[in-house]
Amino acid sequence: MTDTRRRVKVYTLNEDRQWDDRGTGHVSSGYVERLKGMSLLVRAESDGSLLLESKINPNTAYQKQQDTLIVWSEAENYDLALSFQEKAGCDEIWEKICQVQGKDPSVDITQDLVDESEEERFDDMSSPGLELPSCELSRLEEIAELVASSLPSPLRREKLALALENEGYIKKLLELFHVCEDLENIEGLHHLYEIIKGIFLLNRTALFEVMFSEECIMDVIGCLEYDPTLSQPRKHREFLTKTAKFKEVIPISDPELKQKIHQTYRVQYIQDMVLPTPSVFEENMLSTLHSFIFFNKVEIVGMLQEDEKFLTDLFAQLTDEATDEEKRQELVNFLKEFFILGMDDTQVRSAATDIFSYLVEYNPSMVREFVMQEAQQNDDVSKKLTEQKITSKDILLINLIIEHMICDTDPELGGAVQLMGLLRTLVDPENMLATANKTEKTEFLGFFYKHCMHVLTAPLLANTTEDKPSKDDFQTAQLLALVLELLTFCVEHHTYHIKNYIINKDILRRVLVLMASKHAFLALCALRFKRKIIGLKDEFYNRYIMKSFLFEPVVKAFLNNGSRYNLMNSAIIEMFEFIRVEDIKSLTAHVIENYWKALEDVDYVQTFKGLKLRFEQQRERQDNPKLDSMRSILRNHRYRRDARTLEDEEEMWFNTDEDDMEDGEAVVSPSDKTKTDDDVMDPISKFMERKKLKESEEKEVLLKTNLSGRQSPSFKLSLSSGTKTNLTSQSSATSLPGSPGSPGSPGSPGSPGSVPKSTSQTAAITTKGGLVGLVDYPDDDEDDDEDEDKEDTLPVSKKAKFES
Repeated sequence: MTDTRRRVKVYTLNEDRQWDDRGTGHVSSGYVERLKGMSLLVRAESDGSLLLESKINPNTAYQKQQDTLIVWSEAENYDLALSFQEKAGCDEIWEKICQVQGKDPSVDITQDLVDESEEERFDDMSSPGLELPSCELSRLEEIAELVASSLPSPLRREKLALALENEGYIKKLLELFHVCEDLENIEGLHHLYEIIKGIFLLNRTALFEVMFSEECIMDVIGCLEYDPTLSQPRKHREFLTKTAKFKEVIPISDPELKQKIHQTYRVQYIQDMVLPTPSVFEENMLSTLHSFIFFNKVEIVGMLQEDEKFLTDLFAQLTDEATDEEKRQELVNFLKEFFILGMDDTQVRSAATDIFSYLVEYNPSMVREFVMQEAQQNDDVSKKLTEQKITSKDILLINLIIEHMICDTDPELGGAVQLMGLLRTLVDPENMLATANKTEKTEFLGFFYKHCMHVLTAPLLANTTEDKPSKDDFQTAQLLALVLELLTFCVEHHTYHIKNYIINKDILRRVLVLMASKHAFLALCALRFKRKIIGLKDEFYNRYIMKSFLFEPVVKAFLNNGSRYNLMNSAIIEMFEFIRVEDIKSLTAHVIENYWKALEDVDYVQTFKGLKLRFEQQRERQDNPKLDSMRSILRNHRYRRDARTLEDEEEMWFNTDEDDMEDGEAVVSPSDKTKTDDDVMDPISKFMERKKLKESEEKEVLLKTNLSGRQSPSFKLSLSSGTKTNLTSQSSATSLPGSPGSPGSPGSPGSPGSVPKSTSQTAAITTKGGLVGLVDYPDDDEDDDEDEDKEDTLPVSKKAKFES
């Protein structure tokens, strides 16, 4: 059987002052020749590899905490800790360390943690100890001043801590607290607040163990209710005893485990809610309090894992179909809390993510219902806390998932990608239920946009306060790309929720700041987000885009891209082509009125000239409303034929014998047989003349807007009076040495933009039979032309009917 006494976990303190788990193994001590001294060795229990090899330095300060912890510093900013499974193993190794350093094993620290100046050391040599004033009401002010004056000096802090330990001073102070409360001595209570706060800043584990004991912790919290800066005392004890309830989903039989859970909850509450927000200086002085909470959580998780009956009962009830829904939710909630306790362990975090993934894939509606009920419970608790002037810091499960996605330390963001996929499943309306009494889509999306969307967009908003991203490193760009992917999904699948959020929070303008990123994939994500919005053809979005001049970043990116034929170039042109093809009148007018001067020289595709033509057609219709109405009347009526004529023709067709028909002979109605060849040819010749005339007119209009075929000119874009910014771009006048086989590439020999000087300018216009540009759709330009052409080809008899 494995010796559990020496079974330990090895921890190191990272830059964020959080403990990282380095593995589990068995510790031993012995002489190491390479290190020239007695050393601590920890070998992994899985494969026997060496997890730790640390020489016991005679001058290193080792601390023993909570009976099962040994903590020390190997070098500056490199702290180590051994967490023992059993107290006996900790005592055994502690004796070895004290033996090497020549210390009594009864001490909790082997060296004085002092770094004071030589002057302080000399001044305090004559006073080996610190004498505390007698613990009386009349001397509370003096005690508070002594504590405050000792904090700046490491040596005086150490002496004060030793004096408080040796004389049982904390319990005497708490007795005075009861006296002050009974006498309503507010001044004395304010002094006690300063004293207890100062004792926290001494950063001493032995003092914490006294203060956080079952008999003292509530009195310590009581002292911290009387902050002198507040007009009324807080009601922390009332909240902990009356509002906060300890619920055993599965009965806990171990009294030590139950007591440890109560202690950890209260100490965490002190750190989060009771103590004031520490300054940078005080933050470092509370490191031992952070460690106390962390190792308490580690101990709780370990004790729960060792209790086989507890975990067996838990999962048995979870899988039992007879378990009612309320009980099942409580069990899932307990599992969430259980995994949160171990979230500092990377392996546990990964396992928790996998479990959550299985739950979401199995039944997303159950998860949605749970998080909404959790929000309702938190709202109820928050109301009570507000009445007591206490701020709630509870984090919703779904916000916890978002925060872990945002804070993923993996350079490749593997965990963040997985969590983003889970969030997309949860907000996907396709798997939401609708019943007669309620609509899950309406309820959950209302909850998500109220409680969670601000957490998701926080990194985006924080990084886009200026004209370009404030942080543009690769990992930040990857994270923002994930956020944009989820927001794009919301635009596509949600309706008024995301529309209201984007317009009210001005999200699109912030997203388009990312068009200036040096990472092409992030700039394309921002462009894709805008393209998805334009694709909805929603006039609310269109008015928002026009009002804020949100084409400016896109045009600027297009101009800065120059003559390069890449994905950015194609994607921007495709967006404008969509506006032209779909004939989005408001955006067409906005683009031409504000950005035509910047875009008029782009002639390697006909997109922008086509937009200009659309714009002029719109303006022509507005100027001549009668002409426009006449065209619509002709469109609706000119092809209408007599139903009886159609019936006669069909009957004649079916009555005609195939043998009577010669090759190439067409079947015509009797009325048409009487026509002469001149009658047939006359409208055709007229049609050809009209067509040639119209084509020459269209070419003339296009050539008027075209500047002499310059490829990459210099220009300035001045916005209308609605905005104060000017868009200026200077691009190279050289043509792109790109592949000649790319018909749409700027500057390629096959493109319309590179026509030789000897060729007439009319060759630069893409016609129906000519070379098509990058994303040209020439058929769409000629819809109206075809209608007019069809009118010209009507037989003479039909024309007579219209003229009459």
